[in-house]
Amino acid sequence: MSDTIERVKCLIIGSGPAGYTAAIYAARANMYPVLYQGTQPGGQLTTTNEVENFPGYPEGVTGPEMMVQLQEQAKRFGTDVRDGWATKVDFSGDIHKVWINDTKEIHCETVIISTGASAKYLGLPSEQHYLQMGGGVSACAVCDGFFYRNQEVVIVGAGDSACEEAHYLSKMCKKVTMLVRSEVFRASKIMEERVRKTENIEILLHTETEEVLGDGNVVTGILAKNKTTGEIIEIPATGFFVAIGHKPNTDIFKDYLNLDETGYIINEPGTSKTNVPGVFVGGDAADHVYRQAVTAAGTGCMAALDAERYLAAKEHANINAVTA
Repeated sequence: MSDTIERVKCLIIGSGPAGYTAAIYAARANMYPVLYQGTQPGGQLTTTNEVENFPGYPEGVTGPEMMVQLQEQAKRFGTDVRDGWATKVDFSGDIHKVWINDTKEIHCETVIISTGASAKYLGLPSEQHYLQMGGGVSACAVCDGFFYRNQEVVIVGAGDSACEEAHYLSKMCKKVTMLVRSEVFRASKIMEERVRKTENIEILLHTETEEVLGDGNVVTGILAKNKTTGEIIEIPATGFFVAIGHKPNTDIFKDYLNLDETGYIINEPGTSKTNVPGVFVGGDAADHVYRQAVTAAGTGCMAALDAERYLAAKEHANINAVTA
């Protein structure tokens, strides 16, 4: 069995801005990082057409293009970038064990988790169809709102994020219809007041989505149902935005790492450290507030620096033990 086990100094689980930034720093520190890209190589940005708010791109850049550049930069310094994803871990001992694709076992001195979070969707077949087609369904208004300038869109959600995205869309869209399933918002009062005071945002309470309408290629409207009266209405729209939250991709770590009630990894404040020494986290797997590419990259940097310091302290302790 030992012949099939690979030993690495720094394993990075997941790609995206956090993973690749961690890889760049780890590689430059001679930590010889191995990065597994995960089930969505490049992370959520690969589904984003235009990124205009990442520093250093005055003309903007597409999400896939940015991720290719980050990957190339990580490889330039010696990162071993591989296909595959972590399916099991064991952080119970001094050696951190990770299994890739249920078969390959890796023993790691340090682990950096950058598995991100996935947007939640309603699960309607029509919603999934147009999401896969790229024809009008999105979970990121900041990412895709530009493509709906002067058009009518629908957004579903009732929390702070939904209100923020509705307000963002209202600045560029002709009309924003906001569907709220219950009779009250879950958002803070200030965010609720902001959308209520915005003239081109129409709020429909007690309303849920029945179906996303379209011509097979692009969205043309939404069928919605009033839960109180049972009335079915058709709302013309070219875009359908889902803002009902995100699910962090952290299930395989729950037996070893401290997670909050929604599954985000709890890190030591001001650091990337988890409750397990030698295991660090960056990006949206721990961040449920900002969820931006630039903040993910920043925490990826932190994770690599924390991992480097952890290894240096461990090496120093071993030297002292030998010379004592």
